[in-house]
Amino acid sequence: MRDAILSKFLPELVNIRHKLHEMPEIGLSEVKTSEFVAGLLQSWGFEVTRGLATTGIVATLKRGNSNRSIGFRADMDALPMQEETGLAYQSQHPGAMHACGHDGHTSMLLGAAWALSQDASFNGTVHLIFQPAEENFGGGKLMIEDGLFKRFPCERVFALHNWPGLPAGTFSTRAGAMAASIDVLTLTIRGKGGHGAQPELTVDPVVVGSSVVMALQTLVSRNVSPHQPSVVTVGSFQSGSASNIIPDTAVLEISMRATDPAVRKQLQERVEQIARFQAQSFNADVTFGWQVGYPATINDAEAVAEARAVISEKFSEGAFVELAQPLMGSEDFSFLLEEVPGAYVLIGNGESSGLHTTRYDFNDEILERGAMYFYHLARSALV
Repeated sequence: MRDAILSKFLPELVNIRHKLHEMPEIGLSEVKTSEFVAGLLQSWGFEVTRGLATTGIVATLKRGNSNRSIGFRADMDALPMQEETGLAYQSQHPGAMHACGHDGHTSMLLGAAWALSQDASFNGTVHLIFQPAEENFGGGKLMIEDGLFKRFPCERVFALHNWPGLPAGTFSTRAGAMAASIDVLTLTIRGKGGHGAQPELTVDPVVVGSSVVMALQTLVSRNVSPHQPSVVTVGSFQSGSASNIIPDTAVLEISMRATDPAVRKQLQERVEQIARFQAQSFNADVTFGWQVGYPATINDAEAVAEARAVISEKFSEGAFVELAQPLMGSEDFSFLLEEVPGAYVLIGNGESSGLHTTRYDFNDEILERGAMYFYHLARSALV
């Protein structure tokens, strides 16, 4: 059933989504996207602040005299992938693609912005946060460091993410841990290379790395409670150039995920300990290169209840499905939730290609419902 509030604007909203899909930009390079989004918001009467975390935007709309405020966030960045959908509106930027639906997330929040711009009845302030670099550089953290919540205080903050496989337009979330933390370690093992026929004269980093890989398999199974979801993955092992040469170095790329901050810290510490002691046993050296990590996404229970009440009232009881367990993927909205209570909610994308695949496309049929979720949530909070 169409929502009368947004029905006349919906064709334009679909067009906006397609334009965004055509102009994917990698994190902290969302220049065209930021200009396009800011222009629309200004034309609808929002006060637009640009430049947070380079390309981030905060659009503010205030009604009445209340000091209450609410924040909504959408991510704008794309992935470094070559699109293979064959769509009429497919990426016009070679090597970049909206393969995670951030074009849809931005469009849903723009739809809510348009609806709120037509409404003079709420009482308070809405801050719309259009964030760069969710996929790579932790744009949420960068916006906070640029003073996001000091300059634009919010009592609650909410975000939506599409989810393939969940029925289209269905919402799902849970209180507490919603998604896992992610930490990435580049482990460099330095041994002593030599001839493959004289291994006794070398310190073979391939053997050392193999020992580290196998030892890491006990990190979760023998260090973490089975009631605490966690994953350690060695995704890359690079070493050597020929069968008869023992190389000097080996490089392992390791990722760690956990839904509890204490377990996250434990994994970080134990990975280093295991790698260091394994290397020492072979007389090899190791160095650790940590990348920017994302904390676990922890939903506030009251914010989840608020979101669920709005979904059930405005879309029906069946529109909400309780998420049984946390996602093991990661999300930098977690940085915002460390500062302000809120909720990260999934909206079903229906039966579609999976996220981060070259044939993925956001489902335009859920644009209206996602936009109206934000709209009704704002009105519920700012009565």
